[in-house]
Amino acid sequence: MSLSAGKEKHMKALSNSAGVIAAAAMDQRGSLAKALASAKGVDEKQITDDMMHEFKVLVTKVLTPHASAILLDPEYGLPAAAARSKNAGLLLAYEASGYDNTQPGRLPDLLPTISVKRIVDYGADAVKILLYYSPYEDAHVNDIKHAFVERIGAESEAYDIPFFLEFVAYDPKGGDEKGLEFAKAKPDIVTKSMQEFSKPQYKVDVLKVEVPINANFVEGSSVFKGQAAYSRAEALDHFRRAADVAKKPFIYLSAGVSNAQFIESLAMASESGTDYSGVLCGRATWKDGVPVYANKGAAALEDWLGSEGVKNINAVNDAIKSAKPWYAKVQSAKA
Repeated sequence: MSLSAGKEKHMKALSNSAGVIAAAAMDQRGSLAKALASAKGVDEKQITDDMMHEFKVLVTKVLTPHASAILLDPEYGLPAAAARSKNAGLLLAYEASGYDNTQPGRLPDLLPTISVKRIVDYGADAVKILLYYSPYEDAHVNDIKHAFVERIGAESEAYDIPFFLEFVAYDPKGGDEKGLEFAKAKPDIVTKSMQEFSKPQYKVDVLKVEVPINANFVEGSSVFKGQAAYSRAEALDHFRRAADVAKKPFIYLSAGVSNAQFIESLAMASESGTDYSGVLCGRATWKDGVPVYANKGAAALEDWLGSEGVKNINAVNDAIKSAKPWYAKVQSAKA
C-alpha cells in the first residue's frame, strides 16, 4: 500500500506525533436523537436540530484538546467542526444514518446532498463510511455492498482524501448480537471482513474495525458476565489472527460499549501484540453525558464532559500506548 502526498498530509493531520490515530467520534444522528428523547422522556420529534447541534458542539469543544481528530457528520456536525481544537483533524461521515430497513441485508445509503467533493470543501481530512457487513450474508447482498465500497474508494482517490471504512458485524439470521452465540461467531466475522476490505479494489486507506471478541464473554476479564465464549488465551489469539489478515492500517472502534469494556478490550489488544494504529472512540467516552444534558442542560453537560468525559478519553489514550503508527503498516505493505 502506498499513499499519495495529499492523502499522507491528511493522515498526518488525523494522527498524533507518534503516528497514532487517537480520535473521538460524534457522528451519531438517529441513535443520539433516540437517546436524548429517552432520557428526557419525550417523543423523538421533540429533539430539535438546535439540541443536536449544541450537544455535538459541547462534546467536540471539550474533548478534542485530548484527541488527534474528531469524526462528525455533515447533517448536524458542521458547527461542531468549527468548534474543534486546532490540534484535531476532521473526518466526516458520508453515509445516511442507519440502513435501509425496507428490505433484508442492512443495505447502506449515502447522504443525498453530500459528495466526496463537498466533504473536501468542508475542510475534512478523511471520508468515513459505515457498513453493516457479514461474510455470511446472501452473496447478492454482499455484491451490492462490495460495489458500493468500490465506488466510494474511487471517488475518494479522485479527490485525494483518505477513505476510512467502518464495518460492523451483524447476524443475517437476526440473532442476538449481544449474546453468547454471536460472541462465539464474532472473531470469524471480523477477521473475514478485514481480509475482504484489505483487497486493493476497494481503495480503503484505514480499516475502522470492531475488536474481534466481546470482552463480556472472555473468561476472567474485568467485565466478564459469567458466560464464557473464550478463555483469555483464546481471545488474544483471535486478536492476532484478525490483525494478521489486515493489509491496511486499522483502528478499533468502541461500537457503543461502556468505557470499562472498551478499555478492557484495548488491554487485550495490547497484550496480544497486534499492530493496530489507534482508535475512533465515540459513545464509550460521552454517552453517560446524554442524561446529564437531557435533564440538566448544556452547562451541566459541559461540566460533566470537563470531568468525566475527559477522564474517559484520557483512559482510552493511556490504553493505546502500545498502538503502532499507521505509516508502519503502509511501509510494511510496500516492502
